[in-house]
Amino acid sequence: MVPPHPRSFPLFQESHMKITVIGLGQMGGNMALTLNRAGLDVTGSDAFEAARLRLADQGLTTVAPDALPESDIYLLSLPTSAQVREVIEETPGLLNIAPRGSVIIDTSTSDPVVSRELAARVIDAGLEWVDAPVSGGPKGAASGKLGMLLGGDSATIARVMPVLEAMSAKRTQVGGPGSGHVVKLANNYLCAANLVATAEAVALAAQGGVDPAACLAGLNSGSGRSAVSEVNFPEWVLSGRFDSGFTSGLMRKDLRLARDAADGLALDLPLLAQVVARWHADDEHPRDSDDFNHITSPILAQAGVDFGPDAQETSA
Repeated sequence: MVPPHPRSFPLFQESHMKITVIGLGQMGGNMALTLNRAGLDVTGSDAFEAARLRLADQGLTTVAPDALPESDIYLLSLPTSAQVREVIEETPGLLNIAPRGSVIIDTSTSDPVVSRELAARVIDAGLEWVDAPVSGGPKGAASGKLGMLLGGDSATIARVMPVLEAMSAKRTQVGGPGSGHVVKLANNYLCAANLVATAEAVALAAQGGVDPAACLAGLNSGSGRSAVSEVNFPEWVLSGRFDSGFTSGLMRKDLRLARDAADGLALDLPLLAQVVARWHADDEHPRDSDDFNHITSPILAQAGVDFGPDAQETSA
């Protein structure tokens, strides 16, 4: 039996929707600033004082985790499911302190098994749940042009839609609680596979005497194109910038989650296994701290192609 909830108030007053963003890294911090610019009542919180001070300097109201205000929405942007669980169950413990009827929106890329478990606990406690993993990186978070995959009750999603619309350019509901996180893992698996496959295709063409930019133009005019060939390669690889804001370590974590999800569902997915192995074959190339698009660098180097900063300076 769920004990009486300690606090309760009418949800989503038309004139004063309160939002607390928990996790003020590159993604969460930029989402909080975007919502703040949209005129919403936003408070940010992070376990690290430096993160709170950085956002406070940009005009956001911030508080420590032990001083969260009563809110209509608690929006989580955290590295892993373990941190999501901690925030919900332990510190600050949203199950105990969030007002009845408030909504927890998890924008993290989380383990869908854990998400479904936490969603059930959240709902049993008289709260509501939406998983809303995002794509678009820090730039999309800062501009309000994220893509969002939504899992949850349709009525709950409809109620928080004004907030989701303020943060994103595209929203796709894919099912009930946890579904957004399942599809996000599937998406990141495809992105990881396409980075390797596109790099190999460009290396093949380059070794055969074709300029990489010309090869990509050809690929993007045909059926082999993907968001990786159309966006990642020109934006972060050919430019030599490698500054997408998403690290190789995070992609490796997501690939492990995808592999574990497949294992838990008793699926034999050999290509997924090979992609996971490829991304974990050499922890130094790329390092976990490197931009995830750097997975292409050792592949392209086989054909003498280097789009790193040093190569850009040399060719300038």
